[in-house]
Amino acid sequence: MKSYIAAAIQMTSKPDLDKNLVEAEELIELAVRQGAEIVGLPENFAFLGKESDKIARSVEIANKSDKFLKTMARRFQIHILGGGHPIPVAEDPTKACNTAFLINPDGQELTRYQKVHLFDVDVPDGNTYQESSTVMAGQKLPEVYASPTLGNIGLSICYDVRFPELYRHLSRQNADVLFIPAAFTAFTGKDHWQVLLQARAIENTCYVLAPAQTGNHYERRYTHGHAMIIDPWGTILADAGSQPGIVVAEINPERLLQVRQQMPSLQHRIFA
Repeated sequence: MKSYIAAAIQMTSKPDLDKNLVEAEELIELAVRQGAEIVGLPENFAFLGKESDKIARSVEIANKSDKFLKTMARRFQIHILGGGHPIPVAEDPTKACNTAFLINPDGQELTRYQKVHLFDVDVPDGNTYQESSTVMAGQKLPEVYASPTLGNIGLSICYDVRFPELYRHLSRQNADVLFIPAAFTAFTGKDHWQVLLQARAIENTCYVLAPAQTGNHYERRYTHGHAMIIDPWGTILADAGSQPGIVVAEINPERLLQVRQQMPSLQHRIFA
């Protein structure tokens, strides 16, 4: 593992698939110009609209997203994380899997993760979310991808951040960097987003890269924003605020080692 620049992208994705991909490309190029070698896109980067529309267009979204991620990785010679888009389920046409992909500079898929924790919540602001109505939960916890240059990378998606056992599973596989792409609700995000991200970084002594959605997407669907990069001590290295854009920061193996020596909590676990 070497030091490198990572980027987390913040978008206000809409129900317009092609426009979202154009905007994502512009932000990826901006990140590359700032030296990013790995770029993370948020959950629902390609399409954020009504659940019924997402399912009706899931084949189109999946095909265009797959082509887009591989094209961007090859064009800019970067690793890229597609933070979550629907993959149709053959046995149930009413559902899709919310799936994140890690792609290398050759346009090859390195690993994928299907979101296991689904957001079925009545939020106090009056919005109700029933992700399980259109999403089939993944059946396997994510595996760490061991990159010789970028370190050990663990994937997760949005609501997963509330389940520390998933990240402990990744830390047991020697994760160095945790990706947490999200479309976090505006109401819960203001109270919980930052503290949850910092907790996952601190308790696992890992870097956290959290691409995010922000603003109003359609009707009453609002997201919190504040895409972040956080170091293993829990220090916020970059915060995108509430507007679309990017944040970049250095992922430094020496800092990782320093924190793990100063606070060797992973070595002190009693219940592994």
